[in-house]
Amino acid sequence: MKRYFLILAAAVVAACSGPRELPRAAATPELDSAFQTFLDTSKVIESLHSIMIVKDGAVVAEQFFGEWTPDRPHPMFSVSKTFTSSAVGMAIAEGKMSLDDKVADYFPDKVLAENPCEATVRDLLTMSCGQAKEATYSVLHRDNGQMVAYLGEGADCQGAFFAQPFVYEPGTHFVYNSLGTYMLSAMVTKATGESVLDYLTPRLFEPLGIDKPEWEADCLGISAGGWGLWLKTEDLAKMGLLLLQKGRWHGRQLIPADWVEQMGSKQISNGPADSSTDWVNGYGFQTWRNKTEGFRADGAGGQFILVLPSKNAVVILTAWTGTTQRELDLVWEFIYPYL
Repeated sequence: MKRYFLILAAAVVAACSGPRELPRAAATPELDSAFQTFLDTSKVIESLHSIMIVKDGAVVAEQFFGEWTPDRPHPMFSVSKTFTSSAVGMAIAEGKMSLDDKVADYFPDKVLAENPCEATVRDLLTMSCGQAKEATYSVLHRDNGQMVAYLGEGADCQGAFFAQPFVYEPGTHFVYNSLGTYMLSAMVTKATGESVLDYLTPRLFEPLGIDKPEWEADCLGISAGGWGLWLKTEDLAKMGLLLLQKGRWHGRQLIPADWVEQMGSKQISNGPADSSTDWVNGYGFQTWRNKTEGFRADGAGGQFILVLPSKNAVVILTAWTGTTQRELDLVWEFIYPYL
C-alpha cells in the first residue's frame, strides 16, 4: 500500500509539471541551410553562447558554443523583467494587485516628503515612473572581469529608488529603469506574501518543467526582478512558446491571455522611428517591440526571447557581446525569412 501511494504521488507531481524537454522536429531544407549560414556568419559576434529555434511547437534547430552546454544555466540580465511582468499579471488576475496601484502606497515608510512618487504599477511596467535616470547602479557592484553585477551587501533598493528625483509626470517619458522592475517585484511580494521566484514556481516554472531556477534576491528576500535570473536555453524556449501561445500550456492557462497581449503590445513610445534599430519600436509591459515583427524579452549582452507570431516561431539567443543589434540583424537576415 505504501508503494502504491508513492507511485500515485509521483504521478500527481508529474501531471502538475510540464515535459522536461520540448519535442524535436526536422527543419526544412531551406531553414537548415539558412541556419548554417547564420552559424558561419555569426562568428563576427564576439561571443555567441547558444541559439535555439522553435517552429510550430518543436525545436527545429539548436547550437551551443564552448562551455555553454544545454544543461548550464545562463545569466538572463533583463530578460528577468519579462518573468516579473508575468508575475504581476498573475497577481492582478488573482485580485491581489491592480495596474492603478500606486507604488508609494506599498512603501509609505520609504517615500520622501521632498520627493513625492505618484507612479503606478502601469508606469513601472512601461518604464515611465517619472525619473529622468535610474538609480540601479548605485546598489549593484561588479568585480573586474565579472560578467554579472550583483547587489551589494545590505543594499537598500527601495531607499535608492525613492531617493532618485521624480521629474516627469508618470506615464509620459520612457526612461529605462531596472530598479523600477525591482519595485514591481517588491510589490508582488507585498501583495502575495511570496518572493517572485516562490510565487512563480508553482504557477509558471513547474508547469513549464523548469527545474529549480535561481534568482538573486536582496537582504529582504525580494527577487531582484529586473535582473538576476539564471535559466537554461531550453527554459527560455519554453517561456517563448508560452508567450506565443498567449499564456496557454498543455491545456492550462498559466498567464492570462489578455495580459500576454498587453505585454507584447506597444504601450509607450521609446524613441523616433528608425528602421536600423530594434530599440525604438515601442515598449510593452517589460518587453520590446521588434522592428520586423513581434516582441521580445531582452537582456544585456545579447540574451533574447524573440516571439514571432506570424511565423508561429520563437528564436532564443544567449551571448556576451557588445554587438547586440548585429546579433539581431543576423536573425532578421538569415533565419526569419525561412521560418
